[in-house]
Amino acid sequence: MKITALLLLRASDSAAGSSASGSDPAVLANASDVSHFGYFQRSSAREFIMFVARTLAKRTPQGQRHSVEQDEYVVYCYNRNGLCGLAFTDKQYPMRSAFSVINKVIDEYIQAFGNSWKSVTTDNTEQWPALNQALMKYQDPMEADKLMRIQRDLDDTKVILHKTIESVLARGEKLDSLVEKSSDLSMASQMFYKQAKKTNQCCSIL
Repeated sequence: MKITALLLLRASDSAAGSSASGSDPAVLANASDVSHFGYFQRSSAREFIMFVARTLAKRTPQGQRHSVEQDEYVVYCYNRNGLCGLAFTDKQYPMRSAFSVINKVIDEYIQAFGNSWKSVTTDNTEQWPALNQALMKYQDPMEADKLMRIQRDLDDTKVILHKTIESVLARGEKLDSLVEKSSDLSMASQMFYKQAKKTNQCCSIL
């Protein structure tokens, strides 16, 4: 069981209505461990994590939880009043534990920074040590299971499950088009995505 990445984003205003329009979400903090990827894939893996996180944060309405599953990976996303937390895990990592971790890091971020995130409009490139610590600590889902109060909250909250990232997109949106327009993906990563698609081998993150 593994968590590959944890991210916090300020969701765009359009997320309240799950619209594809509007500004892109701003990254507040991110931590990732891509050491299990091949050396030459790690840069593309980080870029695709950022691309998927921004795509889901933009399309997750406030108060809603999304779970997007594709291949051996699952991305969990929760938009709490515009502050969006995401966890990238393998399929073996329990959903309840993943959302418990997301809730925990959201709580800790608010405790550390208050509501300052509401005025953030550009990505924060500085590391937040607490998020890196959470990424290491919660590799063991038993640690996340200790967050019982948060877990009880999940019992009354519906999680919308999606089989692929395409199912999150608005009608008429195409993943290929988003990949081409994304500022998160370098030309090398876009080529990697296209080549993988042609050979029927999905990208490691998508």
